[in-house]
Amino acid sequence: QVQLVESGGGLVQPGGSLRLSCVASGSISSINVMGWNRQAPGKQRELVATCTSSGTTNYADSVKGRFTISRDNAKNTFYLQMNSLKPEDTAVYYCGLFTTGSNYWGQGTQVTVSS
Repeated sequence: QVQLVESGGGLVQPGGSLRLSCVASGSISSINVMGWNRQAPGKQRELVATCTSSGTTNYADSVKGRFTISRDNAKNTFYLQMNSLKPEDTAVYYCGLFTTGSNYWGQGTQVTVSS
């Protein structure tokens, strides 16, 4: 079983920054994809960013140039650095770990961008 625990959410003003972290524990395949998605009130969950175990990254158009996903394989931890935050980035952010045949999700962390 794999568990994911997010941290780092909170309230930030527009233009500010936050860094989300996600620690994975349990039996983790060395070949995997780690990622973040988010769900705003009244909207569908959307993919924000992914990072493969070899370091290939992918971003939603809405966050390109502002968000950066990274990972520390030795610590089974991955991050989402969010800069130039906008009110429309307000959502619950979930980290995910995807392996062949299994997907795991964290419990979510709230990010609120408001003045």
